[in-house]
Amino acid sequence: MRFLSAGTGLFHDGDDTQTMTVITRFAPSPTGFLHIGGARTALFNWLFAMHRQRHGEGGKFLLRIEDTDRKRSTQEAVDAIFDGLSWLGLEWDGDAISQFSRVERHKEVVEAMLAAGHAYKCYCTPEELQEMRDQAKAEGRRMFYDGRWRDRDPGDAPAGIDPVIRLKAPRDGETVIQDRVQGRVAVANDTLDDMVLLRADGTPTYMLAVVVDDHDMDITHVIRGDDHLTNAFRQIQIFNAMGWETPEFAHIPLIHGPDGAKLSKRHGALGVDAYRDMGFLPEAICNYLLRLGWSHGDDEIIARDQAIEWFELDAVNKGAARFDMDKLTALNAHYIQQADDTAMARDLMPKLAEKLGDAMAANAEERVRMGLPGLKPRAKTILDLIEKSEIYARARPLEMDDKARALLDNDAQQCLQGLRSGLEKLDNWSEDALEARVREFAEDAGIKMGQVAQPLRAALTGTTASPGIFEVLAVLGRDEALGRLDDVLQAS
Repeated sequence: MRFLSAGTGLFHDGDDTQTMTVITRFAPSPTGFLHIGGARTALFNWLFAMHRQRHGEGGKFLLRIEDTDRKRSTQEAVDAIFDGLSWLGLEWDGDAISQFSRVERHKEVVEAMLAAGHAYKCYCTPEELQEMRDQAKAEGRRMFYDGRWRDRDPGDAPAGIDPVIRLKAPRDGETVIQDRVQGRVAVANDTLDDMVLLRADGTPTYMLAVVVDDHDMDITHVIRGDDHLTNAFRQIQIFNAMGWETPEFAHIPLIHGPDGAKLSKRHGALGVDAYRDMGFLPEAICNYLLRLGWSHGDDEIIARDQAIEWFELDAVNKGAARFDMDKLTALNAHYIQQADDTAMARDLMPKLAEKLGDAMAANAEERVRMGLPGLKPRAKTILDLIEKSEIYARARPLEMDDKARALLDNDAQQCLQGLRSGLEKLDNWSEDALEARVREFAEDAGIKMGQVAQPLRAALTGTTASPGIFEVLAVLGRDEALGRLDDVLQAS
């Protein structure tokens, strides 16, 4: 686990971060997989930091694991976050920070707020709090703490009650956010009660921990989902109480499903690891997530380097984006077609080896590499490509599927025997020369090309579907192609 060992000081990693102009952060809770919406938030933070870095304005992207909920936080989830971000190419600067490790620092800040009169101890009994909840429910409103211990003498504290510590929030005026996406957003202070900073058991609340960590990490821009917008008003009050500079906020709209409803598993709200397992490329995922709520004219295909150059918060839309699996799949197909054949073949080998086992040929990688130009246009996902690459990766003798076996009847066997003799004499093993020889054979035999091509395809691939048969012959090479024909003819 790449966590920075945290004490009570600032989080500097050896550089003078005070000179940094722009520092963003991604702060997921490790209670499950890296959600696709979280991946987009991380991408936006990373791109914003990298854009500023490129243009000489500093630029760091930090990772904080908000693991204060010990019951729900798991190491498996932390590892999934690290793995998902790395797979997407969103590398963070320095070590990840564990929020839980900073509990003492959070308590220290609360003590400072108490000393300055910006916080107070609340000794409300469970019965009193329940009474407030019941009254709020009866009046059809949310629970609102009435501030009864705000100015009360702690000497009046009842016995046996461990206090919580609450923020002494301003009651007059309003709290304003000049949001980089939402614009000016304000809330009347009399609608915000005195929130809890420290629970009765001495543990800090999420609201407090986020503010202290953002301050100590020198975060300049908080870019996150707009479901956190209401939290920002309360967090600003903590910044103000401590006399700290408030970061700029940018609350990006959430992702919805095609039907406009909140994104759920039925829409594709899965973990990043699930998309990888389904055969999506990280380049396609990042390109698609970039276009969910951000735009640059009519551009759809945006490479990583271009995204860094173009990304600015003023191009983020205010409205919710809609997830479309068909568009993601089409984008993935594009990136598959653009992929380097050598690198792609190398990446496919472990997956093919896992699938084929002992049935994989020793020189499978070279044949797959040569065959990829004809396979990639037919594939939408890596899973498609793996399946289609099997015709080149399999070792002899091939296992025939039922349709291929049915094609190889006695007439087909005789046809292939005659064709094999002609192919063996061919000096130039190129697609054009192979096509000419096969067509010449069909014409001399007085049969249609389909009567030659279909059994030939079955013999060479073990299936009835493949790229053009002359392409297959060329990719397999003389020895392999003739050997596969021999396997079929000798088995008859």
